[in-house]
Amino acid sequence: MKIVIAPDSFKESLSAMDVANEIERGFKSALPDAEFIKVPLADGGEGTVQSMVHATKGSIIELNVTGPLGNRVCAHYGILGDEFIGHGQTAIIEMASASGLHHVSVEKRDPRITTSYGTGELICDALNRGITRIIIGLGGSATNDGGAGMAQALGIHLLDGSGKALKMGGLALNQLHTIEMKALHPLIQQCKFIVACDVDNPLCGDQGASAIYGPQKGASPKMVANLDAALTRYANILTKTKIHGIKILDKRDEPGAGAAGGMGLGVMAFLNATLKPGIDIIMETLKLEQKMAGADLVVTGEGRLDSQTLHGKAPMGVTRIANALNIPVIAIAGSVSDDANLLLEHGIAAIFSITPRALPLKDVLANAKHNVFTTSQNIAALLALKATIKGV
Repeated sequence: MKIVIAPDSFKESLSAMDVANEIERGFKSALPDAEFIKVPLADGGEGTVQSMVHATKGSIIELNVTGPLGNRVCAHYGILGDEFIGHGQTAIIEMASASGLHHVSVEKRDPRITTSYGTGELICDALNRGITRIIIGLGGSATNDGGAGMAQALGIHLLDGSGKALKMGGLALNQLHTIEMKALHPLIQQCKFIVACDVDNPLCGDQGASAIYGPQKGASPKMVANLDAALTRYANILTKTKIHGIKILDKRDEPGAGAAGGMGLGVMAFLNATLKPGIDIIMETLKLEQKMAGADLVVTGEGRLDSQTLHGKAPMGVTRIANALNIPVIAIAGSVSDDANLLLEHGIAAIFSITPRALPLKDVLANAKHNVFTTSQNIAALLALKATIKGV
C-alpha cells in the first residue's frame, strides 16, 4: 500500500512537517508494511518558506533589511534544496517577512508611510546569489505603496516633478511624475517570478487595495481616499513607462492587482510576474501529482476544516489532484466546523478531528502532536481491520 501524506500546518501548534511526521507515525503503527511519501504543504501564506525549505532540504537566508517604517528588521527567505529539481536556483520569499504588519505596533500603523523596500532587498539578495526563479508569497503586508518600495530597492527611480526622488510610502505616490528604469537590477530579466496571490481585488476603487485592506493597516476613511488617489496616479504613470524598451501594460484592473497594498500590480509591472493561487504554485513546485502516482490513499489536513477550506486551501488543492487520479482522500484537522461536511461533496472521503473532547484552546494546541498521532493510529487501525474483514 502506498500512502501520500500531504498536510498544511496546524497554525500556532504544528508545522506541516510535524503534522506529516505524526500522521506517518500513527499509520505505521497499524500498517507497518505500507510505503509512505510525505509532502508537507503550505498555501502561499505564512509558513510557506519554512515548509518548502524543509520539504526540499533547502536553506534559510537571514538578512537585516528595511522594515515597513524604514527601520532595520530581521527577515528571511528560502532557497529550495536537493529534493527539488532545479536545486539552488529557486528562492521563495514571503512578503510579510520584511514588510509585514507584525513589524508595526498598532499605535504606529500608518499605510501612508509604510514601504515594501525590504521585500525588494530580499529579491536583490536572491538575484545576486544567482537565483533564476523566485516565488513570492503576498499577504500580511503593512504597506499600501503598490510595490513602489520594492521597485526603489531594485534600482528604479520614482521622481517628482522637480526630478527629486520620492519619499517612501503610498501617499508619496501623489507626487509621482516620472519612473526612471535605467538603474533597474540587471539580473531581473534573467529571472522568472511567480507570485502566490489568493485574492482578486483590483488596484483601485471600492474593492481596491486601499478601501478593502487599508483600514486594517491603520487607514482612516480620509486616508483611504488619499491612498486610492495616489495609487491611481501611480497606475497612470506606469502606463507611460517602458521597461527594457517595452511599454508597461495597464493592469490596474487585473484580478490580484490590489493584493498586499497593490504589490500585485507592482510585481506584474516591474517583474513581469505571473499571479497564481498559492496552493497551485506549491503543489507544482513540489511535484505533488507525480508523487501521488500509484498511491492507494492520500491523507491531508489543516488546523481547521470548514467551508473556507474550499477556497484555495491546501486540502482542497490536494483533493483536486487526488480525485483526478481516482485516489481516495482522508482529511485530519485540529477542529472541524459544522459546515465542514460541504467538503464531502467536493471529493474528500472522510473527515476527522483530532480533538478528543471539549478543552481550553491552550490545551488543544499543547497536545496537538499527540492527538494527530492517536487519531492517525485509529484511522490506520480501521483500515487494517477493513482489510482483514475483506479477506475473511
